[in-house]
Amino acid sequence: MTLILEIVLAALVLVGLAAFFGLVLGYASVRFKVEGDPITDKIDSLLPQTQCGQCSYAGCRPYAEAIAKGEIGINQCPPGGEATILALADLLDVEPEPLDEDLAEASNTPTVAVIIEEDCIGCTLCIQACPVDAIVGSAKHMHTVIASECTGCDLCLPPCPVDCIVMEPIKTTPINWKHPEPSSALQNIAVKVETKAGAQR
Repeated sequence: MTLILEIVLAALVLVGLAAFFGLVLGYASVRFKVEGDPITDKIDSLLPQTQCGQCSYAGCRPYAEAIAKGEIGINQCPPGGEATILALADLLDVEPEPLDEDLAEASNTPTVAVIIEEDCIGCTLCIQACPVDAIVGSAKHMHTVIASECTGCDLCLPPCPVDCIVMEPIKTTPINWKHPEPSSALQNIAVKVETKAGAQR
């Protein structure tokens, strides 16, 4: 009977300690909550979330933080293109800028990663490097790329020890073809508006 009582008391003590520390942690999470930067959150929501690293940052969130701090321009995101630049310019109330020249040259032709399967040794290094999990496979087995998920960021190329990954242009098909967007130069055409004499404004 004494042994059972000791076990019950020990259990009650553990439950009491768990409840106490739970309350302490709950209070601390509310009392010391770190508020996120609303501007950074809004910028991040406008980015394409490809996590490709072409902007020289590890992902979209770090790039958004850098934009919010004024450390980098809004024209460093090739996947987002002109649409993202215009959206960011509208949000931040700044003048839109053309996509960075170096990045624009690299992004003119959309590409997709292709693994030369007979040369693949199954090292999984490309899987670890892919920011969007577009590569599937297991150790010591052949890997392959899910073309529809690949963003063409090239981040899987450097880790490959046997150079069995190549970037190929995405083939245009009736399914993925898009009508070219109007040139942004049209926005800069001056328009002269004339009114008839005596007309009310």
